[in-house]
Amino acid sequence: MTGNVLSRLRQGGLADLAVGLVVPVTLLLAWEVAGRAGWISTKLLPAPSTVLAAIATLVESGELWTHVWATLWRVLVGFGLGVAAGTAIGALTGYSTLARRLLDPTIQALRNIPSIAWVPLFILWFGIFETSKVLLIAVGVFFPVYLNLASAIHDVDRKLVEVARVYRYNGWQMVTRVLLPAALPTYVIGLRSGLGLGWMFVVAAEIMGASEGLGYLLVDGQMSGRTPVILGSITLFAILGKMTDLALARATAPLAAWQDGFKGKG
Repeated sequence: MTGNVLSRLRQGGLADLAVGLVVPVTLLLAWEVAGRAGWISTKLLPAPSTVLAAIATLVESGELWTHVWATLWRVLVGFGLGVAAGTAIGALTGYSTLARRLLDPTIQALRNIPSIAWVPLFILWFGIFETSKVLLIAVGVFFPVYLNLASAIHDVDRKLVEVARVYRYNGWQMVTRVLLPAALPTYVIGLRSGLGLGWMFVVAAEIMGASEGLGYLLVDGQMSGRTPVILGSITLFAILGKMTDLALARATAPLAAWQDGFKGKG
């Protein structure tokens, strides 16, 4: 069954990619034409060709790969930590009414704190090196993973739980064999949302005294007035974010292959 799912993903992958590129390619062409025709200020909004040239210069110097790897490493490590914490606490509060009553109000309050508000505190606690950056990203990832998993477990069909009780499942068996599998589709959405927030939080993280990373490159471009570098950094954030989201979606697709949901038209 998993093989069939992967086969369908490969068959539809190229077609999906081609359709998905229509809008960005059209926008880039319109942007390039507008810049060359003088309809927009190329000082404030350089043409895509100028941005691409700035990225190419960074590639030739070898500087770009240092920044890309630094940012990617921080996001992946922070994502792993955030997922681990969000999964553990989400499963606990989803399964236990007492744990939900004790923990959920505080977590929901903390969830509404803006990412930038954590920066001074994390610098004070953990310094300006990698620990504070990775933990800040983990905080961003934690909340959507926790919220989606806890809500999904709480909303599992009661009939499934009753059948498990008939078979005398203990708490661990209930969570691992019934609640988590039933919650997987919503949990995967939480993972993808958490990854997206991880990419957002890494910018705030790399403001914290970083000497490398795409966030640092973005700020450096702003301080030196190099608009193509700023736009190049934003473009690379978008590309890397999309690539990691696509990888996560493909990796988790078999987990929800049993769902017979609406596929849409057209």
